[in-house]
Amino acid sequence: MAISEKMRLFGRKSSWIRKMFEEGARMKAEFGANNVCDFSLGNPDLPPPPQFTEVIRRITVDERPGAHGYMPNGGYPWVKEALAARMSAEQGVTIAGSDMLMTCGAAGGLNVVFKALLNPGEEVILLAPYFVEYNFYLDNHGGVGRIVTTDGDFNLDLAAIEAAISAKTKAIVINSPNNPTGQIYDAGSLAALGKLLEKAGKQFGTVVYLIADEPYRKIVFDNATVPGVMSAYRNSIVVSSYSKDLSLPGERIGYLAVHPEIDDKTELVDALTLANRILGFVNAPALMQRVVAELQGVSVDTAVYARRRESFCAILREAGYTFTAPKGAFYIFPQSPLADDVAFIALLQDQRILAVPGVGFGAAGHFRLAFCVEDEVIRRSAEGFQKAMARAKGGSV
Repeated sequence: MAISEKMRLFGRKSSWIRKMFEEGARMKAEFGANNVCDFSLGNPDLPPPPQFTEVIRRITVDERPGAHGYMPNGGYPWVKEALAARMSAEQGVTIAGSDMLMTCGAAGGLNVVFKALLNPGEEVILLAPYFVEYNFYLDNHGGVGRIVTTDGDFNLDLAAIEAAISAKTKAIVINSPNNPTGQIYDAGSLAALGKLLEKAGKQFGTVVYLIADEPYRKIVFDNATVPGVMSAYRNSIVVSSYSKDLSLPGERIGYLAVHPEIDDKTELVDALTLANRILGFVNAPALMQRVVAELQGVSVDTAVYARRRESFCAILREAGYTFTAPKGAFYIFPQSPLADDVAFIALLQDQRILAVPGVGFGAAGHFRLAFCVEDEVIRRSAEGFQKAMARAKGGSV
């Protein structure tokens, strides 16, 4: 047998997002791209902001010695200082460059955190619906996901979280704005969560870390704000990237920051830095580090996503779907009109619409739609959503 049994199993359980993306490619080849409405993949379609082009053009002609060489495994110190200044304002605490690491995207950052923190068999609470790749990242480092469902509006269910914490619990991961729901956890909920984790740590004689995965922080609607987790809890770690707010998912540039007063900070930062190296990342991409250092406070035009959200929500309401309008990110997570969300996804496919079933996010009975697509794709999907709803209700189309 060429591959391990574990990888064979993982292949069978691989992401519904990728499955639907691949199905979309097949359908576009068969019917033509203009005849398929693909909402399966959260791949930003907006170009990077113009400042990105200006900065990268200037930096790429810099031929100074060592411009593309190794640097400290945690990243260029001056780049980390630039990010720390911006993050201090976001988080409400004073973060130093030494509290940060540059990483190969948020995914790389999460793997670094799990590598540094987890002993085999320790648990990490994941709040459903959630990005299911978290499970694979945990398995990479011997961790076990403990799934806790959010409430009916996809907010934190503090009682359920408290009930799930045990002596095995090492951390909880939150993702706000959330993929796939677009929910943002408010400051009051985060403060209550911080108190809960502090209490649990004392009860079990340990530290329960709060890990915030924040790649969608700058994509918010209706003047919403994303509270800083570091203001709510001392033993917190923030992981993020420039994949969404600068539309650079392929460049794999991200970062992480630890709370400046986190327990055993020096030992933890040393472990994170070592993990960044021995996982094979070595360091984050040198060129992109230098670029993003000059783009603090810059993001894509989120008004485009806001316009698409309004258009998509109107189409779904008109067709009779039930959903909570997203406060951030670029996803809508409606209820499936069929109990079997996978069966309903098949009805959408009959209308040449690609969506991801909620079971792929640990939340059966829903489906995810990504609106990081051209406005015209959203507009021309209206009739298909109406027909799929009619078929789900037993009507003719």
